[in-house]
Amino acid sequence: MNAGTNAYVEFEGVHKSYDGETEVVRDLHLSVQEGEFLTLLGPSGSGKTTCLMMLAGFEAPTRGAIRLGGRTIHDVPPRQRDIGMVFQNYALFPHLTVGENLRFPLEVRGMDKAVAAERVRDAMRLVRLEGFEARRPGELSGGQQQRVAIARALVFEPRLVLMDEPLGALDRRLREEMQFEIRRIQRTLGVTVIYVTHDQQEAMVMSDRVAVFNRGRIEQVAAPEVLYEEPERPFVATFIGDNNLLRGEVVDVDGDYCQVDIGEHTITAFLVSPRAVGDTVVLAVRPERIGLADEPGTYGNEFVVPISDVIFLGDHLLVRATMGEQGDFVVKIPNIVGHGAVLPGDRVRIGWTATDCRALVPDED
Repeated sequence: MNAGTNAYVEFEGVHKSYDGETEVVRDLHLSVQEGEFLTLLGPSGSGKTTCLMMLAGFEAPTRGAIRLGGRTIHDVPPRQRDIGMVFQNYALFPHLTVGENLRFPLEVRGMDKAVAAERVRDAMRLVRLEGFEARRPGELSGGQQQRVAIARALVFEPRLVLMDEPLGALDRRLREEMQFEIRRIQRTLGVTVIYVTHDQQEAMVMSDRVAVFNRGRIEQVAAPEVLYEEPERPFVATFIGDNNLLRGEVVDVDGDYCQVDIGEHTITAFLVSPRAVGDTVVLAVRPERIGLADEPGTYGNEFVVPISDVIFLGDHLLVRATMGEQGDFVVKIPNIVGHGAVLPGDRVRIGWTATDCRALVPDED
């Protein structure tokens, strides 16, 4: 799971337990390159924020090593790690003006006033809030307060910035705008960012790589498009985008592909990890990779299924079918011919290619 050698941030065999029994982080190995935007993505309680707090120095690992710039930092106090932090609740001083909030971390570091004033102007310009220096946080919108929080984290020019769910309190439209703003700022400065979120769209939009957390472990770390197209575990397949999962038994293996019996059907799928005849696998196929087969033989895998529901979503139809004992099966059909092309109660032939169907090792293995 390492990105390569000479990483700027490194977690090596890191464990964290608060009670000596339950580990909230388990055997974490992760490297982050300088200038990279890495997102820690996962459900609540999966350990991602704990990793951020250990890197910042607010928590200590139970076992393992954390290195920053090649140096183990366990004995370095948080204030000496030269790390910028951005939180969901902004953490601005309400009694100080915006300018005073930005000057505070510079004054703590004993910076010359003239230099500090220039740094504050540069930071305000970077987050596009020139002219707001005299306002107090309470006079700003949520998005403006978050911009100030970002500016404060960057004003002392740290090499590393940690962001913990910074957009969670914003409405959807503003959150989407801020995603692009944070990415723009990161690219402009070339600063290393480690970002925590449970929002998969946020992770996909902003990140160079995403580390998917589940129960204290990293399931997979890769570029967003790789996680989407090439998930290695069922958890990743369902947490990144939508996926239909079908459980079955391998009945034949031929090179990179296998035949899987799911009960009433046999499906050809791409083998992600070595499996033998008789092994259990979970098949993952994305709803948008499934099509209607007007003629038999259009796809490598084809089945006639009953339609239980059709939901109109503007640019596409969400079609819910029944795949025998496997239960619901979702198909996304582009809205080319309009609503009414498929109706509940219809029996239609659907299909997909073997390449678009991935045979994964079950999560419990």
